[in-house]
Amino acid sequence: MFELEYLNNKKILLSDYLDKSKVKHLFTTRETVVTPKDVVNLKEISKKNLEEIAKYLSIEPQNIIIPEQTHSANIRIAKKNTEYPDTDALVTDSKDIAILLNFADCTPVILYDEINNVGAVAHAGWKGTAQSIAAKTVIFMQKNYGTNPGDVTAVIGPAISLNNYQVDRNVFDKLKCTLNNQYNDFYTEDKATGKFNVDLKTINQHQLEELGISRIDKCKYCTYDSIDVFFSYRREAGKTARHSAILKLI
Repeated sequence: MFELEYLNNKKILLSDYLDKSKVKHLFTTRETVVTPKDVVNLKEISKKNLEEIAKYLSIEPQNIIIPEQTHSANIRIAKKNTEYPDTDALVTDSKDIAILLNFADCTPVILYDEINNVGAVAHAGWKGTAQSIAAKTVIFMQKNYGTNPGDVTAVIGPAISLNNYQVDRNVFDKLKCTLNNQYNDFYTEDKATGKFNVDLKTINQHQLEELGISRIDKCKYCTYDSIDVFFSYRREAGKTARHSAILKLI
């Protein structure tokens, strides 16, 4: 279950599915933004917010690893003093760094293997979802750390909802073919236009379930509707900052 909480009187979003004694995590909001993009008036606020979040995580700001996201399915192991171009999922078993990815309608997925104390954050827009990036990140954890998918907790954060996200048939077909089973809960068809409304959060949920993950917390917040709390690329016509998903192992 997701709840809005406060860090220095500013909103953050947390899931109670992750044990706070073993892993720290948060989803930032408009108030705790750390990545302003081209929104100039947010630069100083973002810098201060990053410092406050780093203090909350008990880490230095420079040890928060932020990749350059490109809507790929590229997954990397995060390390200190390393840059990550063209990367949309980071995995770590290190306690001396945090990983942070950015979103504004796309689906954030935090993954945590409590047995091996390995965590990950994946960025699943429609392109990443069509490439099953969240499920592939779990497989990456399995290959590199011995993760059993059945031991993974998945936290699917705020993203645009079915009601507000319409795609053409070509995109719909790419998303649908990632699922082995037939589901009717992640889309509706607009007969008049031949387009489809899709729910990326639910598609990612099914991809993870088919991999053997049952402990999944899916956020109800729609970024498009909750413009007072989160950023929405579609609603703000691309001229917006980003909210972030952050994970730090303890």
